[in-house]
Formats: sequence, structure tokens, C-alpha cells
Amino acid sequence: MNEDIQFILDDAKEQMEKAVSHLEAELVKVRAGKASPTMLESISVDYYGTRTPLNQVANVNTADARTLVIQPWEKSMLTPIEKAIMAANLGLNPQNDGVLIRILVPALTEERRKDLVKKAKSEVENGKVSLRTIRKEANEELKKLQKNGTPEDEVKEGEAKVQLLVDAFVLKCDKHLEIKEKEIMTV
Repeated sequence: MNEDIQFILDDAKEQMEKAVSHLEAELVKVRAGKASPTMLESISVDYYGTRTPLNQVANVNTADARTLVIQPWEKSMLTPIEKAIMAANLGLNPQNDGVLIRILVPALTEERRKDLVKKAKSEVENGKVSLRTIRKEANEELKKLQKNGTPEDEVKEGEAKVQLLVDAFVLKCDKHLEIKEKEIMTV
């Protein structure tokens, strides 16, 4: 196979892997009813006038399946952390005991579970859109090669291989959705 076509295929595959990795990262943020330190990743705290990610001013751990424990490295950070969690509007109520902040993660209602499944489906659809965009760009590159003298049958073979890549990565996306949906709907 033509080196240029192989390069386009390798590049497309690499981009698709990044798209699926991004999807995985987004799905981790969709809360499934279990306490997880990743739930608080988006929170930043006012640390002496600078917005700083929560995990850089405190340890965030899970005490059990329903409890998050935040232990700031400086006691003076308890109140700013508590305020930042409240301001993030995640539906969590931090409890400050003067040493730690505990967060009891409420059990999910059926309605909330369905909303989270919708959000997960939306993230997966965004991932699939990214894959289709990568396919379109790869096919455009292949067409340019054809205009520059690459035989049409090689270009067609390249397009077929790009489509096989897209199909494989779409299956991965669907598998991630299936797993996440099961995780969310499990009471």
C-alpha cells in the first residue's frame, strides 16, 4: 500500500483513539450513585487569591461507597473548599467537622438515573460525531492523493479501511455506553 495512504490511516486511527479516550474521561464524570473523587475534579478553590484545583489543596478520598472525605493540607482551607463545593451546584452537601469535610452522596432517584443515562448517551453521540469528522477529513486527504496521481483503486481501498476503523471505534463507544448505562441503572 502507498506510504501516504498508510500515513493517513495511522493518523486517523490515532485521532480516533484520542476521541475514545476523551469519551472515557467524560463518562467517568457522569456520576453513577457511587462516591468517587472524580466527582469533584471540576472544582477549583480560592487559594490565597488564586483559583486552584481542589486536588492541589487537599486529599480527596472515598470512605465508603457513599461518602467522600476531603482533608485539606491547611485547616484555613476548610471554609473555602466548602464554599466551592456548594457553588459548584453538584447537589452535594459538604459537612465540615473542623478537621475534614465529609460529603454524603445521596442515592439516585429513578428520574435522576434516567437523566444521567441521557447525559451518557449525549457524550457517546459527541464521540461518534468526532469519529465521523475524522473519517471525513481522512477521506478528503485520500481524495487529494488521488488528484495527485495515486491510483483510484488504492484510494478506494484506503477509504474502505478508514470506514473499518470508524466501525470498530463506534463499537467501542457503544460498549462504553452499555457499561455506563448498566452502572447508572444498578441500584
